[in-house]
Parts: sequence; C-alpha cells; structure tokens
Amino acid sequence: MVKVFMGLPGSGKTKHLIDLVNNAVENESGNVVCIELGQKLRFDLNHNAKLVDITEYDFQGSFETLVAFVNGMYAGNYDITHIFIDSTLKIVGSDDVEAIESFLARLDAFSEKTGVKFTVSLSTDVSRATDKIKKYF
Repeated sequence: MVKVFMGLPGSGKTKHLIDLVNNAVENESGNVVCIELGQKLRFDLNHNAKLVDITEYDFQGSFETLVAFVNGMYAGNYDITHIFIDSTLKIVGSDDVEAIESFLARLDAFSEKTGVKFTVSLSTDVSRATDKIKKYF
C-alpha cells in the first residue's frame, strides 16, 4: 500500500505526517520508519519511530537512489511495517511528474512483495497530480 499526500509548502503536510507516524507507532506491530531531510521532526515523533535523517548518509538525490535506500533499510530490518517519507521532492531534488509516477509504482511493487506500507509527502500543487499519482491518494 502506498499513500500520497500533496500540497504546497505551508499546507499542513508535515503536521499530518507527524500524526500519521505517531498513530502508526501506537497501532502497528512492526517497526515504523520516517525518512526526512534534516531532523526537524526529532521532538515531534514518538520515540519508538525510527527517524532517518537522509543527510547523515552519502545520499545522491534521485528517485532511483531513494528506492535503493529503502531496499537497503528493509534488507537490514525485515520487521519494518511502515515507511514514511517526508519532503520527498526536496530529498531527490526533482519534481518531474513521470519520475514521481515511476517512483510510486516501484514503491507499490515493493509493498506488494513485502507488505511494507508507504506514506509519501510531495510538496507540490495538487493540480500537478496525474491519474497515475491520484490512484495513491
């Protein structure tokens, strides 16, 4: 399962993500991971959520490397049940719609294979969402 929420900066996406992460920690039986750019959520998330600051790794921003990063995290911890990705477009440094569609499809395929749920925030106008993106709303 992949869920996406979109909106312009300042539209409340991060607050919504914080609520979703904390709810997942309380209600899911596995490990909950939140990938973000920096550590701005450090004091807002339940301490049982694994907060991953992508800037602490030699991450060369692209959708391809973010998929590889997720695969590597799961390879090291099969108990992950939910991965949240905040500020996805800033992490990868791109807002190319076709690349977003491909990224979401790859996460969806990974989810089908492993059972890991994904919640992804995209800081862009909702009007840019194609049908391939809207199916994850």
